[in-house]
This record gives sequence, C-alpha cells and structure tokens, in this order.
Amino acid sequence: MSSTALLLDGKALANSIQTDLTQQVQALQAPKGRPPGLAVLMVGDNPASAAYVRNKERACANVGIASFGQHFPATATQAELTQAIAALNVDDQVDGILVQLPLPEHLDAVALLNQIDPDKDADGLHPVNLGRLVRGEPGLRSCTPAGVMRLLEAYEVNPIGQHAVVIGRSILVGKPQALMLLEADATVTIAHSRTPDLGAIARMADILVVAVGRPELITADMVKPGAIVIDVGMNRITDASGKSRLVGDVNFASAQSVAKMITPVPGGVGPMTVAMLLQNTVLSYHAR
Repeated sequence: MSSTALLLDGKALANSIQTDLTQQVQALQAPKGRPPGLAVLMVGDNPASAAYVRNKERACANVGIASFGQHFPATATQAELTQAIAALNVDDQVDGILVQLPLPEHLDAVALLNQIDPDKDADGLHPVNLGRLVRGEPGLRSCTPAGVMRLLEAYEVNPIGQHAVVIGRSILVGKPQALMLLEADATVTIAHSRTPDLGAIARMADILVVAVGRPELITADMVKPGAIVIDVGMNRITDASGKSRLVGDVNFASAQSVAKMITPVPGGVGPMTVAMLLQNTVLSYHAR
C-alpha cells in the first residue's frame, strides 16, 4: 500500500462537468429560445453565504445559465419570501430555485423550502424529492451527496458490497447520502454525535463519508487502512498567530497516510456541490 492516499480532485471533475453542461446548454438554447435560469434567494449579510452565492452565480455564468438572484434584507418577513417563491414557481424563465441557508432566526426555513415547486427544487431538498430518493424514483437529488456519488464514480470506486459508514445525519447530507449509497448496493451504517465509540464504527468503513461540521474530528486511528475517505466538512479555524484556514471534519495530514483515497478540503466535495446544483438546473430545463 502506498504511504500517501490518492487525492480525489473534486475541482477538476467539477470543471469537466461544467464543460459538459455548457455544451448541453448551447445545444438546447436555440430550440428552447432561452437559456436555463436559476434563482438564488439570499436573506441578510452572512459573509459565508454571500461568498457561496457569488460562487454559484459565477459558475452559472460560466455554463450559460441566467441568474435571477434576489437579495433580501435581514429584516425580510416570511410572507415576503413566500411571495417571492410563488412568483418564481410560475416564472417560465426560471428552472431552478434555491434558498441560501442559513436564514435569520425569525424565518422558518422548512416552510419556505416546502413552498418551492419540487420540479424547480435545485437543491433537491423538497420532501417530494426526498421521497423520490427514498423510493428510488427519478427526481432532483440533494447536491452534496449527489456530488459525492459522482466523485466515487469518476475514480471507479464501486460501492456494491462495500461497507459505507456515513457520519452525520442531517437532511442536507447525511440522510440522503446514506440513501444514495444504499441505492448503489453498499451496506450502510449511519453514525452521529451520540454514537458511542465512534472510532470503532468508523474503522469498519470501506467508504467513510464524514459530514458533521466538527474540525478534524476523524483521526488516522479511526480510518481502516485502505479506506476511501470523503470529507464533506468545511470549517474555518484560526491558529495561534491569528491566521485562519479551512479544514475538513477529517484530520487530513494523518488520515492521508492510512486511506487509499481521500478528498482534500478545500477542492474536494465543495466544487462538486456547485456542479450538481448546475446539473439539477439543466435537468429541470431539459424536462420543462
């Protein structure tokens, strides 16, 4: 076994997916008479959210997707946002709608997500789309776990018969990720913050997906030698000298010496999430 794991380069794969989507959009645009459209709704001035939204809009522009972004003040009401979503649901220029999370505390995010037309649900988080995933029916899929599956496929990691352990149970990543791995014929264990002896469970994984939002929680001794390690975490930490950097939920330096393949942070899963968002938008553009 090599002393250093192979890096799963999400950035390079995301770029190639974007190139492919650009060609699809160019081919479809003339017969449809318009480009695909994505509307990102952002509320308030969370700097991380603002950076994500800029990133998404830049990626849209690269592929030829029109952006119908709307930025609301932090004081926006539930009624104003509900009304904005209702208008986008019936707007023929818009194929995908996304509410940038987290929202200010006075807003009910779940109620707003439920207002989105499931066929324009670019994030794949509507209960109808999650239901389609549970039933194994076609539908828009949650972007981050779908991106993880594409990354595994690109590096010829076949989940059939493998033991996959997903650490984290959020509706954004953990639960849909477990369902997608199950659909791909892996044997799936879900662990989380209340799991006793997390290390023992993690060490059973042929494919280990970590999505808990705890910086460098997973260390080398929690990784089975030769495992595939997918780090969904994005945590900004500040060192003693006051310099900040992004780290994942996996201690990369130590895990890299044990794993067979590992995703870097940044440059692993993050770019894949954006690529899948664009793909969902183009899929609903195709379908409409």
